[in-house]
Amino acid sequence: MRNRPLMIRRRDYFTLFLCGCLALAGCSDQRAANTSATTAGTAAGSGSSVSGPKRLIFITNGDDPFWDACNAGLIEGAKQFGIESQGLRVVMEKNNASAQGQIEKLRQLASQSDVAGVAISVIQAENAAIVEEMKNLAAKGVKVITVDSDVNRTTFRDARPFYIGTDNIEGGRLLGTAAKTLLESRGKTAGKYVQFAGFTDNDNARARMNGFKEAIGSGFTEADRMSDEMDLSKARDNVRTALVNHPDVVSLVGIWAYNAPAIAEVTHERGVRDRLTVVTFDAQAAALNHMDDGKIDAMVVQNPFEMGIQTVRLLRAMLVGDEATIKEMFPRQGEPDGDIYTTGLRLIVPSDASPLRSEKPNTKNVEVLPLPAFREWLAKYGLSSS
Repeated sequence: MRNRPLMIRRRDYFTLFLCGCLALAGCSDQRAANTSATTAGTAAGSGSSVSGPKRLIFITNGDDPFWDACNAGLIEGAKQFGIESQGLRVVMEKNNASAQGQIEKLRQLASQSDVAGVAISVIQAENAAIVEEMKNLAAKGVKVITVDSDVNRTTFRDARPFYIGTDNIEGGRLLGTAAKTLLESRGKTAGKYVQFAGFTDNDNARARMNGFKEAIGSGFTEADRMSDEMDLSKARDNVRTALVNHPDVVSLVGIWAYNAPAIAEVTHERGVRDRLTVVTFDAQAAALNHMDDGKIDAMVVQNPFEMGIQTVRLLRAMLVGDEATIKEMFPRQGEPDGDIYTTGLRLIVPSDASPLRSEKPNTKNVEVLPLPAFREWLAKYGLSSS
């Protein structure tokens, strides 16, 4: 009987010994897993190959159907340039229509090791904090470009090597020339106009408004530039306010995509459409319907779909060192404005009966299309807006 407790103790010791061996093996496996994760993280941060695909991120300025067309272009670009087979994928992240939102997104991306490239539509051209975060990303080896809306090129051009998008001053001139032609065809050679945009200090908005003012000529007076901070209710209220403050206005000008439906709906609501010339930028699905209903006279339309394709093309080329593609896109690199790639413009008119249909724009890369033909182009790519 006295030997039995001893046998139990020996069995207990053996069990403890076995558990200890298993625990040590588990710790060893865990250390190996941690080492593997650390190695993968280090590789991602240094630009070496990692187990998963690296991301190309597109940061918008806000949320608008315009960006849906751009996202379709990103997807198309990913297919065309086979980025999946190169360990890349492209993702669009929509900003909350604030500068702080873009700053926070850029900071978050700087801490994520799988980010290889960033394209951003800069919401405020002069915002030094956005520029600083762009430079911080670039310092970590992330490729950074601007698309659709640039930084202030005089002050912050070194924040990015390239810009892809519309030549916005040319777009403004095209819209101003169209407005002038329409007004003169209606017997008006003078009068006031008001321009509406999300932010009047945004690079693309300012360039468009300045181009419009230049092209419409000194016979017509700019009564106001009204910003709405991308608040759709305020966009409509701004149109109402403009009609009250300037009862003799002859033209209303929508600079950002959602301004077009705001103008069309309020002028119809107030019963003043027949005395106003309405010209706008971009082609929301709602705006196209309003043009069909006779509420918009002309639209200058960008090509966000092509912007998306060319964004993928450029970021991929920058990452793999494809200098031939970069040179093809920017043949004048190193010369004034040689860092800008433009994606063309369209002037959309309601029908062939428009006074603008026979116009030959004094701007390169522009085509004039009646609305039905433009709708056919959209349908070809499964788009509802542009």
